[in-house]
Amino acid sequence: QVQLVESGGGLVQTGGSLRLSCAASGRLFDSFVMGWFRQATGKEREFVAAINYNGARTYYSDSVNGRFTISRDNTKNTVALQLNSLKQEDTAVYYCAAKWESYNMRLPTSEYDYWGQGTQVTVSS
Repeated sequence: QVQLVESGGGLVQTGGSLRLSCAASGRLFDSFVMGWFRQATGKEREFVAAINYNGARTYYSDSVNGRFTISRDNTKNTVALQLNSLKQEDTAVYYCAAKWESYNMRLPTSEYDYWGQGTQVTVSS
């Protein structure tokens, strides 16, 4: 069993930055692909970024590629998402998720095994 707890959300102006963090409890953190998803009000949850077990491979959605950076620290059981050049359309609840032992990182929401409770990111004009 893995528990995920996100933090770092908040209110920021357009063009600003935030850093989200996700702390994982449980064993074998370095056996999981870790992902970030987001869900805006009235919309479906969508993929944002993923990172493989050792951080060597990352994958981003087209909408955030070049602006967001995912990273992980397996010694601390954490995964982070750096959000730069934020836009109003980035406003959403951001969720951390974990997928057990997968080489494929292009995974839909339904394939992830564990989820955090989410953290709100609001980008104002």
